[in-house]
Amino acid sequence: MVTLIHLAQPQQQPLLELPDFLLEHMVPVLIILGAACVSVLFEALLPRHLRWSVQVFLSLFSIAAAGAVLVTKGLGEAGTGVLPMAKALAVDYPTLFLWGTLLALGFGSILLIADRSVERGGYFVAHAAIRPGTIQDRAQAATTGMQTEVFPLALFALGGMMTFVAANDLLTMFIALEVLSLPLYLLCALARRRRLISQEAAVKYFLLGAFASAFFLYGLALLYGYAGSVNLAAIANAAAGNERSDTLLYAGVGLLVVGLLFKAAVGPFHTWSPDVYQGAPTPVTAFMAACTKVAAFGAILRVFQVALKSSSWEWQYVLWAVAIVSMVIGAVLGLTQSDIKRMIAYSSVAHAGFLLVGSIALTPQGLSGTMFYLLAYGFTTLAVFGVISLVRDSHGEATDISQWAGLAKRSPLVAAVFTFLLLALAGIPLTSGFIGKFVVFAAAIEDGAAPLVVVGLVTSAIAAFFYLRIIVLMYFQEPAEDGPTVTVPGAFTVMAITLGVTVTLLLGVVPQFALDWADLGVFAF
Repeated sequence: MVTLIHLAQPQQQPLLELPDFLLEHMVPVLIILGAACVSVLFEALLPRHLRWSVQVFLSLFSIAAAGAVLVTKGLGEAGTGVLPMAKALAVDYPTLFLWGTLLALGFGSILLIADRSVERGGYFVAHAAIRPGTIQDRAQAATTGMQTEVFPLALFALGGMMTFVAANDLLTMFIALEVLSLPLYLLCALARRRRLISQEAAVKYFLLGAFASAFFLYGLALLYGYAGSVNLAAIANAAAGNERSDTLLYAGVGLLVVGLLFKAAVGPFHTWSPDVYQGAPTPVTAFMAACTKVAAFGAILRVFQVALKSSSWEWQYVLWAVAIVSMVIGAVLGLTQSDIKRMIAYSSVAHAGFLLVGSIALTPQGLSGTMFYLLAYGFTTLAVFGVISLVRDSHGEATDISQWAGLAKRSPLVAAVFTFLLLALAGIPLTSGFIGKFVVFAAAIEDGAAPLVVVGLVTSAIAAFFYLRIIVLMYFQEPAEDGPTVTVPGAFTVMAITLGVTVTLLLGVVPQFALDWADLGVFAF
């Protein structure tokens, strides 16, 4: 009887082992995403006249707090690698470097977004629901209000970028890609002036971004079918030795890389960038050009060096061709541009090719050199768009290159700052651009990619012509009587430009501290 009772009792099920989320290693990301959620509540609850000041303070404070946590906590246990969020993310030395870079660039971008003195009322439309070209649209352009929803959107995009560079599996990477992309689509459409161009840019960015996301997701599915996992290390193990057909691997890698290269604006997947750079509000353009480039190449580096390193011989030479195409497209088409924002867009395509040269070098030197290049390029680009926003006429920003003639006579300081930044983009010594190209090309030569370096040097020389053309125009042409003027910048814009110029100079003169930081370690997983 006792035996029957004992057998009738249900057997106790073993307790499920809960994953360790290790949230203490995710504090910087949690601060940014938490501030974004609070910012949304402020938009719903605060009176309209208080929103701008509160949103600016919250955005800048949250980024500064996240940066302080990152610095105070230091490398700690993350130096050897930690897998928080149930192993969905990886926090190691490169992750910390990229987080610090994104936070610093995000801080400068928020300063530009918050400025309301260069463009009266701010760069963003006061009422986004008003149709462009109507009487109400012309009236709102003269008001001092702005859509303060741009601040939570920017914070969500920044949080998505930080998650993107730390993703340890492709599914998390895809979710982070959408989190960073969707706010950018909206931000591009909110320009106060030239709203039709702004909305056209947003639609193009959204449609092409949706195609790129589909490529990424299809590649993810094929790699899951090949490796049986979306984890980067598991994909690497499967590629190193697997009896299955490599067709899924090749197709999956190709589609996945297309999605990543689109986000990085690498030619020939760059077609969105000139239109979006031109049409988006200039602070948003600066945010995309600086931060999105860091996020995209941070993810590319992790995928190449963790998931695909064991199969590099199968894809490396294809990406050689892509890097060459990107450098040539950026350098040659940049010469033909008459709009300065489109010219900087094609400049970014050329720089994406240079960055891809470093990313293909699957060595510690390639990793550290590419991360240093991202840091240097981000601050220079941020300051470039800050200066572009200052040259204005009665219709807003004077982006036609011919309008910059004689700028040195109207504003010698602005012309001198812009000249220094253009020389940095050209890679002239004593600027961060020179050091960035040097370390990337040195890593490529060490990895046996000398032909890529030769193409990079030639295209750098070609690209220098369109930078020098602007300098010659500013200093050796007479200004038109009815030409644009240089607006006196507000404190926020001055701080953003000063930050970009200072870092560009420091990284060109004393780059060793940043090089040592970038060279602390490799991906731990």
